[in-house]
This record gives sequence, structure tokens and C-alpha cells, in this order.
Amino acid sequence: MARKESPLFLARAPYRRRRLRDASRLLPILGIFFLLLPLLWTEESRLSLSAGDVIYFFSVWIFLIGAAAAFAPGLRSGQGPTGDED
Repeated sequence: MARKESPLFLARAPYRRRRLRDASRLLPILGIFFLLLPLLWTEESRLSLSAGDVIYFFSVWIFLIGAAAAFAPGLRSGQGPTGDED
């Protein structure tokens, strides 16, 4: 019996949806990195927050919200619970 061969390459739409899903999975890791990054360049004796630290924190937060909002429409268009197509 001949085995049904699957195509070597995916169609463009499922491929882009998978890459978008991968990018959305990396978004929390990227966010944690950028939120913890100021700890690397702060002085040990400084315990208070400056206005620049607060602006940086909220800028990263707004960027993460915007990136998640940009990824959401592309992730919504999958078929079935996993979003995979044949």
C-alpha cells in the first residue's frame, strides 16, 4: 500500500499563522527581559525609582500591549482548536 505523501512545504497562510503563533509565544519572554533589564544597569545603593524608570516601565508595558493587539487578529483565523490545516 502506498503511503500518502505530505507536501514538502506548507501553504503560505498556515506557515504565516504558525510563525505568528511562535512570535506571540516569545512575547512574554521578551517582555520579562525588557522589564528586568533596568536591574542590570542600576546602582546597588539606589533603591528609589526615578521618573525615567517609571516612563521606561510604562513604555515597555504599552509596547507589549500594542504587540499583542497586533498579533491577535492573525491568531484568531485558525480552524479548529489547534489552528492547523491540512
